[in-house]
Amino acid sequence: MATVRIPEDEIVERFIRASGPGGQNVNKVATAVELRFDIASSPSLSEAVRERLLARRDRRVTADGVLVITAQRFRTQDRNREDARQRLHDFIAKGTEPPKPRIPTRPGRAAKERRLKEKRVRSQIKRGRSTAGWE
Repeated sequence: MATVRIPEDEIVERFIRASGPGGQNVNKVATAVELRFDIASSPSLSEAVRERLLARRDRRVTADGVLVITAQRFRTQDRNREDARQRLHDFIAKGTEPPKPRIPTRPGRAAKERRLKEKRVRSQIKRGRSTAGWE
């Protein structure tokens, strides 16, 4: 697995007010973190990693190729900042792993026989429904 280092100037952090319970504090202090990372134009990522990250169907990636992570799990700004950065790290780590190649397989003999037996049974059931010998 390749290591990717992202400089600080490629990460944009904005502190916002967290939603949810928290009493009076939640209305005064901006503890939640919105982290933005531009995957599409980042020089730190290799072309293969960039393509894998953009190809992932993740709702956090915008149409412009910007990853937006909102962290508001914790009550302090520092903990939320660490959480957002950890989630960015995990997201990029998934993109550095090359996809496992699919090895095509074929059904075994027993599976083929089971399939054919079931077809014969089904055929008998359907043949029994016909009105051919009913007069």
